Amino acid sequence: MVKSIEITKTSIKDRLIIDSEVWMEHPDDHDFQPRAKIEGKKLMIHNAGTPIKPADVDLNEEEFHVAERDRLFELRVKFGVTGMHGVLTNRNPNPRMGPNAKKLAESRWKTLLPIDF
Repeated sequence: MVKSIEITKTSIKDRLIIDSEVWMEHPDDHDFQPRAKIEGKKLMIHNAGTPIKPADVDLNEEEFHVAERDRLFELRVKFGVTGMHGVLTNRNPNPRMGPNAKKLAESRWKTLLPIDF
């Protein structure tokens, strides 16, 4: 189940792009169904069927014009799990050094999301 949604960044390339962070309750949760709505010039993203506070952002004129023209946007999501992806209290030296270093896995997701006006 989704614990919270936060919009971190908005930008425009060919279409409106919204970067967000979604915090889940448990690592096996797969119940994320984003929905988007614009009221005035405020874009709101919420999870269908979950009574959490929606994430919202005020769009500037150009972003609003692009969203109104396309009626959709690209949603980029970075997932985190409560208790697993937090602030470490005891940090170890970074083991990812050198030319053959491996990156730690991050769960990311990208989709096109229609907007309700």
